[in-house]
Amino acid sequence: MKTAQKTEDLGQLPCLSLQGVGKRVAERLAHLGITCVQDLLFHLPLRYQDRTRVYPMATLAPGDHVVVEGVIENISQPVGGRTRLLCQLRDASGRLFLRFFYATAAQRQGLQIGLRLRCFGEVRRGSQGLEMIHPEYMLSQAGMIPQVDENLTPIYPTTEGLSQLMFRKLTDQALNLLAQGAMLQDIVPAKLLQQFSFPTLAESLSYVHRPPADAPVDVLMEKQHISQKRLVFEELLAHRLSMLRLKQDFQVQNAFPFEKKQTLTQQFLKALPFQLTHAQTRVTDEIYQDLLKPHPMLRLVQGDVGSGKTVVAALAILQAVENGFQCAILAPTELLAEQHYRTFQKWFSALQISVVMMSGQLKAAERRATEAAILQGDAKVVVGTHAIFQKNTAFSKLALIIVDEQHRFGVQQRAMLREKGLHENCYPHQLIMTATPIPRTLAMSVYADLDYSVIDELPPGRTPVMTTVISNARREEILNRIREACATHRQAYWVCTLIEESEVLQCQAAENTALQMRTIFPDLKIGLIHGRLKAAEKEQVMAAFKTGELNLLVATTVIEVGVDVPNASLMVIENAERLGLAQLHQLRGRVGRGAVASHCVLMYQNPLSALARQRLSIMRETTDGFKIAQRDLELRGPGEVLGTRQTGELSLRIADLLRDSDLLPAVQQAATLLQSHSSEVIAPLIKRWLRDSIRYGHV
Repeated sequence: MKTAQKTEDLGQLPCLSLQGVGKRVAERLAHLGITCVQDLLFHLPLRYQDRTRVYPMATLAPGDHVVVEGVIENISQPVGGRTRLLCQLRDASGRLFLRFFYATAAQRQGLQIGLRLRCFGEVRRGSQGLEMIHPEYMLSQAGMIPQVDENLTPIYPTTEGLSQLMFRKLTDQALNLLAQGAMLQDIVPAKLLQQFSFPTLAESLSYVHRPPADAPVDVLMEKQHISQKRLVFEELLAHRLSMLRLKQDFQVQNAFPFEKKQTLTQQFLKALPFQLTHAQTRVTDEIYQDLLKPHPMLRLVQGDVGSGKTVVAALAILQAVENGFQCAILAPTELLAEQHYRTFQKWFSALQISVVMMSGQLKAAERRATEAAILQGDAKVVVGTHAIFQKNTAFSKLALIIVDEQHRFGVQQRAMLREKGLHENCYPHQLIMTATPIPRTLAMSVYADLDYSVIDELPPGRTPVMTTVISNARREEILNRIREACATHRQAYWVCTLIEESEVLQCQAAENTALQMRTIFPDLKIGLIHGRLKAAEKEQVMAAFKTGELNLLVATTVIEVGVDVPNASLMVIENAERLGLAQLHQLRGRVGRGAVASHCVLMYQNPLSALARQRLSIMRETTDGFKIAQRDLELRGPGEVLGTRQTGELSLRIADLLRDSDLLPAVQQAATLLQSHSSEVIAPLIKRWLRDSIRYGHV
């Protein structure tokens, strides 16, 4: 490796310049997102091992990862069992066994009684005492004492073909280049680092890659050391700045400003059988203020199950229609799209507003007629699933897009719909709705490019749902509860987690369950709904359940969002331990929509894992969606909760939004300071951490 020049930029220096990196190794590094030396320095250890001192064998305990040294005093090669080689090692304080399930010829020949070994591995309890299985080891030559490591040993995230030893050699070279003066720009201004008592970038990277022997291992393992926090802070700052920049970019684009017109709105509100809550009125006013501006609205409306988001969306739609524009409503499932279509059609038919639905289930003639109505502008409100994205669907004057459960859609899909609304150099306003509550600090970080509204109040008359957790062994009791509910002219759901039978997963199939229920309850009318039914069949079943023709609806989780049947007062969720908190909460929200007391029975199959037990316990304790979201976040992490693990929208490299939430206020403060006083550092900071990845804010 050549000596680094002062001007050598580690952000530009390819890994191929390092010793030991040829074409094949470079390809393997690229799989991990490492193409230059800077990337290598930001590829941080997952954990650490302490190889800085030799431990006496008498002090060892199961679970220790330690270095030991001793003389082989006995070797056996058992005939039976999996063990191929068993060595007994002894030092002045005691003994330890080294167990090999796979022993090479070199090991069998090389390991001899009387040899001194230095070993590293995990101490376990074995049949003959404490032991290490397949330890790392080296021979200690007579008269020569091998040196212990000066630093804690880092363990890196890796891939096939890249060993830990290789990573340590490469990061040694990268750290040497840094120490010799190669350029790795400390982009965050020194004044800001001092304000938060953070070390420099070079100091942080050196410490994290090679912690000294006396470093607090527990603190490092928890990712709470100040050097780790400083790097996490920079990444979170880069993400926040990128989203704020996207928001600024979005705000300078043109949109059609709406005039606040009230004719249709007043007629609509007068016809509603209920009054808006204070929260609905507040959020509606926030949306109206956005729509008055000549720049595109980009607002996230968050509300718990049953908080009345659909009415708020309807009031936004009426503003678009009354100003002469079209509105598109994007739903993640056919069932939810059908539900929205029926709701808006019922509400808007008296106002002479044409509502159409675009779905993959439409026949060719229906599709052509619907596409023509949208293109000509006769269809003012278009409800649909992914079918709206298709090339043949063109709008006359689309000025408002409403996305329901936005985390179900990918970046490109939302971008395609936004481009469909480009008209006279104006982009459509966007209203994004979610019934998945997100803790406020998290929402403000992940959705910093969106304005944020919360409907934090349930409509009056809603009764809290009582939740019970019952073993599958008590199935007979649950069947009696269904019988009782239906006898009082109430309706019930029975939710299955799979459509087809699976012995492995022990889940009852919805189809089999429906057959069983018809045998058990011959006097009840029982319906079946799942994702494989055709749209018309699903619609027919849901309509029958809604009008009270069916007593019991056997369903899969396809009903988790959008289904509103006030007379349904009992829900049984079978194999509830298989579902996440958010999904259980969404399903439970299908009952408790009327004035009568409602119940949700979570039926589980033994044995229960500790995590499943926690989830079911949380569901029993609270019906507050925000509390459930916070616990869900703690159990599953933000990538799962926000649905961004699949869509790649939250590609944090070293930060963890839950673990590092204490840094978020400082990050927000720092972002504001940089925007005001050091705007020149924003672009390089974003480039370092986000590279060229697509951000969802573009849509």
